[in-house]
Amino acid sequence: MTWATLIIAAYLIGSIPMGLIFGKLIWKKDLRQYGSRNIGATNAWRILGRKAGLLIFIFDFLKGQLGVLLGAYFFASPGAMVVGGLFAMLGHMFPIFIGFKGGKGVATGLGVIAALMPKVTAIVFIVWLVLTLITRYVSVASITAAVLTPILAAIFKEPMIYFLFALVAGLIIVFRHRENIQRLKAGRENKF
Repeated sequence: MTWATLIIAAYLIGSIPMGLIFGKLIWKKDLRQYGSRNIGATNAWRILGRKAGLLIFIFDFLKGQLGVLLGAYFFASPGAMVVGGLFAMLGHMFPIFIGFKGGKGVATGLGVIAALMPKVTAIVFIVWLVLTLITRYVSVASITAAVLTPILAAIFKEPMIYFLFALVAGLIIVFRHRENIQRLKAGRENKF
């Protein structure tokens, strides 16, 4: 496998729109026509219910894991693992199969960091869960988790390439939440 093949394979795996597929096949609904019109787990939970949200979260998480595992299997290097994970995440956010309009990358990004930095992931997930339960704003929890991840990577002295991934991925996730930030400022953000 070449680097180009890794990038393309990871991107295509990330591009598989699990929320859209499961929504249509099982619940007969196109998530792009309801709620936030996002194909991710949060919108699925709101529109289709808890089981749908958890199912889609798990599969989006696994896309990130698979991207990392591709890099590990074919190149056995931290750099390749990060590249595989990053492109799986980018595929989820900008999927070629549905006009480059995908999710926000939180579940897929969590799958990537879980494969790269388990200790960091455990703390980030707990913080995300607690904030979601307290504020009932998934966006607040997700943005906080995205900002916290590179900080924890530095504290735990993770490899520099993992820290850089956490920083870049975190910035992308915050950027993808820019509309949520505007709604939060205006007091119009949907609670979970």
